[in-house]
Amino acid sequence: MAIRKPNMLSRLKYRSRRLHREVLTMYLAIRHPATPWYAKVAAGAVVVYAASPLDLIPDFIPILGLVDDLVILPLGFLAVRRMIPTLVLDRCREQAAAGACISTRMKWTGGIIIGSLWLVCLVWLALQLWYWLIH
Repeated sequence: MAIRKPNMLSRLKYRSRRLHREVLTMYLAIRHPATPWYAKVAAGAVVVYAASPLDLIPDFIPILGLVDDLVILPLGFLAVRRMIPTLVLDRCREQAAAGACISTRMKWTGGIIIGSLWLVCLVWLALQLWYWLIH
């Protein structure tokens, strides 16, 4: 019997779940008391970048727009993983795999913060455009 190769959609779903679990792991590592402060700062930056819709290179730029997601995030996760003690990282991975680590309230809070940042950016852009058109 031949072994079927997973199709592209199933591979993308798997990687998406893995990325989501890794972001949760980093979030839990930030909150863990045994994580060094510099690892908390680096993990916070990676989690915010992963959760934010803003990218260093906009996604509409062909090929380069996806490079930041394919290169920056994995390199960020790799760097942070090396800063966090192995026991802490293993414990956080177990909690992230369990899935019950972030409450709905926390998800809403994060969504409101990111949405507010977008709103501030859009208002600033609109004001700049308005100023440019008037003057």
